[in-house]
Amino acid sequence: MGCFFSSEGGGSERKAPTERSQIPQAASTVPVIPEFITNQGSERERNIHGKVFTYEELIVATDGFRVDLLLGQGGFGQVYKGFLGNINQEVAIKRLDLQGQQGNREFVTEVLLLDQLDHPNLVKLVGYCSENGQRILVYEYMPLGSLHSHIHDLLPGQQPLDWTTRIKILLGAAKGLEHLHHTVYPPIINRDVKCANILLGEGYHPKLSDFGLAKLGPTGDNTHVSTRVMGTAGYCAPEYLMSGKLTKKSDIYSFGVVMLEVLTGRMARDERLPEPMRNLTVWFQSQAANFRHRRDATNLVDPALQGPRSATSVYKAFYVAGLCVSESPVPRPDIRDIVTALTDILESIESRRRRSLGRRGPSTPARTSSASDGSQAQGQGQGEGS
Repeated sequence: MGCFFSSEGGGSERKAPTERSQIPQAASTVPVIPEFITNQGSERERNIHGKVFTYEELIVATDGFRVDLLLGQGGFGQVYKGFLGNINQEVAIKRLDLQGQQGNREFVTEVLLLDQLDHPNLVKLVGYCSENGQRILVYEYMPLGSLHSHIHDLLPGQQPLDWTTRIKILLGAAKGLEHLHHTVYPPIINRDVKCANILLGEGYHPKLSDFGLAKLGPTGDNTHVSTRVMGTAGYCAPEYLMSGKLTKKSDIYSFGVVMLEVLTGRMARDERLPEPMRNLTVWFQSQAANFRHRRDATNLVDPALQGPRSATSVYKAFYVAGLCVSESPVPRPDIRDIVTALTDILESIESRRRRSLGRRGPSTPARTSSASDGSQAQGQGQGEGS
């Protein structure tokens, strides 16, 4: 199905065309991210308004960073579940590994960004600690863990996410990315969009997390920002890997990989598989090239997925994902158009469900993912993408 990956235009250097959105811009106040975010020095920390915690407070909150409260571990360090009695709140406490892959620059970047951002689909920063050389971030606690844990690491007896829930999660994550790309100024390029960095709250409400690698995007006549290539294998856009030129389309590629993971149940890169099948996007493109009918897309759906889903909604979701992971950045859609497309898919799913219930009358609903299923994974994965 060639229409999945039609590459309009090559990879030659030219000024990016003006992007057209299908969604009207809101007239709300636009938060301005301070330019000093890219500078070095203590001036940055003087401009942070989040709550400052003492190291002792966080020791008490985690009962001495107790091992059984460990939620996960990544390049940044370890993440613990904690409880702050003075504000009566459960939190996730990310403790910087001073010998780890990420350091002071990423710590300050994340504190500065999250301190300025406020959106229902972005994880909230409660505060931080930089006492005596410590670098610790304190976030809201997301009880259902990461999207990665619900797609790739199901516990015994845990129900897989149903089709509607998967689309809702993707839509929420897209709205968070839309806020970064189009509401704040300068725009923010996340640079590390992946399933492990999408956290789930009650009702599977998704929030983007981990902004340590984020960069301010291009403004004015600039088409990109040049930077050292960083990210996670399998999620990085090919043109960014080759040139270090970062654009919002780099995030779109990563989001497309997330979509494919959610739709197929396969990992972005799986070293256990033979080489032609290791990279999810390469595998998907080879499969989609052989499609003859829209219903062929249903053959790629996650085998663990249960419950009803229409071939049309499956095809549309794969179509959007396919555009996102186009080899060239030119055909990749704007995040606002992705939000529109996923909204349309969700509305069609819910409309179809209402019609079906109307024909059958009241009955026992089909089994779907519930918060009680997800509670088995509470805390599982909140720190795995850090």
